[in-house]
Amino acid sequence: MEREKSLIKSVSFGLAILFGMIIYAYGFNVTKVNFETTRSEKRLTQLSRIMRALAHPSLFVYEKEELEVMAPIYLPCPKTQVQIHNPDTSDSYLILTPNCAGPGEIITVEGYNIWPNTKGPINFLALSGVNLTIGNLQSDANGYFKAKVKLPKRQPVDVAQMIRVLPRRNIGNPEFSDVAKSTWDKIIETVFLALLATTFGTLLAIPVSFFAARNLMSSQKSPLTNVAFSTIGWPLGILIGLQTALTFKSFVIQLFVEDVLIRSSIGSVLGIGLTWSVIQWLFPKKQDQSNLRKHKIVQSVTVILCVLISILTIYMIANLALVLGQVLIEPLGPIGFVGNFISQLGDVLIMVLPAATALLGGGTLGLAGNKLGQYVSDHMSPQVIKITNICATALAGAVIGGILGNTIDWFYQLDNPQQTLYLPMSIGAILGALVSLRISHKHPIPIGYVTYYVTRTILNATRSIEPLVMVIVFVVWVGIGPFAGSLALALHTIAALAKLYSEQVESIAPGPLEAVRATGANRLQTIVYAVIPQIIPPYISFTMYRWDINVRMSTIIGFAGGGGIGFLLQQNINLLDYRAASVQMLAIAIVVATMDYISAVIRERFV
Repeated sequence: MEREKSLIKSVSFGLAILFGMIIYAYGFNVTKVNFETTRSEKRLTQLSRIMRALAHPSLFVYEKEELEVMAPIYLPCPKTQVQIHNPDTSDSYLILTPNCAGPGEIITVEGYNIWPNTKGPINFLALSGVNLTIGNLQSDANGYFKAKVKLPKRQPVDVAQMIRVLPRRNIGNPEFSDVAKSTWDKIIETVFLALLATTFGTLLAIPVSFFAARNLMSSQKSPLTNVAFSTIGWPLGILIGLQTALTFKSFVIQLFVEDVLIRSSIGSVLGIGLTWSVIQWLFPKKQDQSNLRKHKIVQSVTVILCVLISILTIYMIANLALVLGQVLIEPLGPIGFVGNFISQLGDVLIMVLPAATALLGGGTLGLAGNKLGQYVSDHMSPQVIKITNICATALAGAVIGGILGNTIDWFYQLDNPQQTLYLPMSIGAILGALVSLRISHKHPIPIGYVTYYVTRTILNATRSIEPLVMVIVFVVWVGIGPFAGSLALALHTIAALAKLYSEQVESIAPGPLEAVRATGANRLQTIVYAVIPQIIPPYISFTMYRWDINVRMSTIIGFAGGGGIGFLLQQNINLLDYRAASVQMLAIAIVVATMDYISAVIRERFV
């Protein structure tokens, strides 16, 4: 029995080794492994040339002086006797052996009294003025060199042409080369490209990570009525918020056509003052017993007016920043980029505000729908709740179907409302009604899990697309340059950091979370007092690590037009200028090492 087990183990082990060998053999075949090519003399010569070039980066340059030395050469040998060249041996001179030859033949060039330890080209000067480099010289400590060169294939002439050598030597102090200067500009661009991408990506990844954390979302459950009314409220609120923002934007543009700075300044000050006064009235330091303030309807209307005034004020401030920044660019001179920054901030506010207002409107009506659904569930009879659920879920299904249909129509341009609007809405309404009949109004729906899986799916899909692919899309949108690279890295940063952040949230100690929930704290208070204190150190660590990654990735997206030092590196590699490419590779290595040191110091201090 033991022999049989031993035999089985031996056979199994042998089969495992055989299977592994087959796997790797197939891998060698797929990857076309061929070590014979590594011994090719031609490839080894090319490899040596590239490695030597990389070891001599074009980092410094010297001002050079040249010494011109020439000797006559007959190409081909004339029929008559060749005139003997008698150089002045007291100065630099050349000896050609032979001093006449046919096109394509090899001759020996010897130089005497040349500058010691210098290099330079050996040129063939034709009568037509064409200058061809046919070799290189390297003089020794005594100013002597010897080189074999191949004469070019030129049309025969009867008179002598010239062989010229140009030994060169450095004079003065070394200076940074043009390659080094351009590399410095691009490496600075790369660092700030990664910084902006990391900053914006982090700011968006933090809130997204809470929706992708299972332990925070698993407890979020709502009755079907709440979900249905909230689903109806969100799209409606988004449309109202978007339309409100666009109306205010048009109003501000028309109002401030003339005297932009003066009118925008006055409007911004008045708007801030009015908003602050309303906030002070709504939330006094001491509890005011005024019946007016205790009236919820009046308070709600006042809050809405305050929000509208705030949106209008932000538009005025953005318009002021946009114009003021452009005005300041020229007076600020060397720091004119500050004015451009102010102007760009105003432009960003104008672009972002409609989306923010749309989300605010969607969130407000979504919350209102949730409250209405909760009121129906708590105060209405079962029959009324059932009828309400059927109608609300049917309408919610129709809304979802219409959104999906319009999305498909936008992507595929079907231009058929019957298929992309009416049919999806009808199917959604029917499915919604069936869901309301299937699920009891008392049965809570795990809306948190739905949010969790949707968020995770979007993050996984986004993270699976490399920034090198994303930058191609952004280059079409914003043009070739570092801005496209920043957007591509920021999008990938959001997906990557949101995953890391969410996993860190999932691994926090459950004790503080349960303790804060037991006090009756709402969702926001739970996050602020139980989650955030536990995740600050790892969040800092992940963010610094991501900045390090973005610096390295920015060198790659430059190959697709994303700016940064990668764009310069690609150009030099395509031109086979490996000495220049070596400068960029050295700069990348220094920056990455510096970033690693800085992140280590920050992690040691805060983590």
